[in-house]
Amino acid sequence: MTAGRPPRVLIDATSVPADRGGVGRYVDGLLGALGRVCGSGVDLVVVSLRTDLERYTRMLPDAEVIPAPAAVAHRPARLAWEQTGLPLLAQQVGAEVLHSPFYTCPLRAGCPVTVTVHDATFFTEPEHYDKSRRTFFRSAIKTSLRRADRVIVPSKATRDELIRLLDADPTRIDVAYHGVDQAAFHAPSEEEKARVRARLGLGDSSYVAFLGAKEPRKNVPNLIRGWARAVADREDPPALVIAGGQGHDDDIDRAVVDVPAHLRLLRPGYLRYADLPGFLGGALVAAYPSYGEGFGLPILEAMACAAPVLTTPRLSLPEVGGDAVAYTSEDPDQIATDLTALLDDEQRRLSLAKAGFDRAKEFTWESSAEVHLAAWGRARS
Repeated sequence: MTAGRPPRVLIDATSVPADRGGVGRYVDGLLGALGRVCGSGVDLVVVSLRTDLERYTRMLPDAEVIPAPAAVAHRPARLAWEQTGLPLLAQQVGAEVLHSPFYTCPLRAGCPVTVTVHDATFFTEPEHYDKSRRTFFRSAIKTSLRRADRVIVPSKATRDELIRLLDADPTRIDVAYHGVDQAAFHAPSEEEKARVRARLGLGDSSYVAFLGAKEPRKNVPNLIRGWARAVADREDPPALVIAGGQGHDDDIDRAVVDVPAHLRLLRPGYLRYADLPGFLGGALVAAYPSYGEGFGLPILEAMACAAPVLTTPRLSLPEVGGDAVAYTSEDPDQIATDLTALLDDEQRRLSLAKAGFDRAKEFTWESSAEVHLAAWGRARS
């Protein structure tokens, strides 16, 4: 191995979901930036699902992109292959470092391993996960903290929680903030906003936006309750649009039942990627009253779209939002109070939109890629 030469790194991208949710945004953003930061000097091998082969080949023309076996599209098969086929692949391609981007990693890789642990909420917010999911990820995180040569986390809050709760070795943890794709997430034109409102059937109506997985930790039921209380008596109440994956929070349906009949609540599911700037940037407020995040990519993406953001000061969210977002609590009454204050103050919404847009520029995938490269170099040595 040559000093100063980037290590040959095998990145396992087989955990990226088809919907390009959080882990997909992370892997796509990281790989795209690695190509831009390192150019032809980057020594990368990427193994991906067959459906992503063209995407990553185009994104990384100087890297070797290898299709994984078709069976790994199914999670149990992927986890089994990770322990057997992935180490064999690392040996075959001469990898000096193996990077696993989603909590789990091979127990015996045959080369140094780095792993991304996205959050510690399976320990800090255990009540918001079903037992099997909680048990699996708790075990995976503990194993990765023991086995990996370097652990990459997306925020100082996540690093601190891993140290506090699991006695993780702080000298082996690297903080690499996520970035935001400024081309994909941008201040939208009036035409982009109008197109999204038309797609959603909103016409000229205003709305409050939520974008994310509908999991208990995201606190969507209390957002619904808080929004309903904030707008019920308004002459022209803004709608609430809950967009994103279906998730598994049954309490959402119970909250929807109690929404007054004269209010509009839309649940369009996944939106087209090209519609996200118009959706987020066209909202009166982008609301994200989460119980806690490992990073908080949805609020960063909303900020990049010049949306005024309302979120909570839990875990990593203040690291991302800083003074450029408004804060509330997880309680529906407080959400109602703070949302009302924003809806009644156009000047503050405009100020937050400008501050958030400017702050979002500080979070780049290029900076994240540099931290990853440094971590891989330390792992190799």
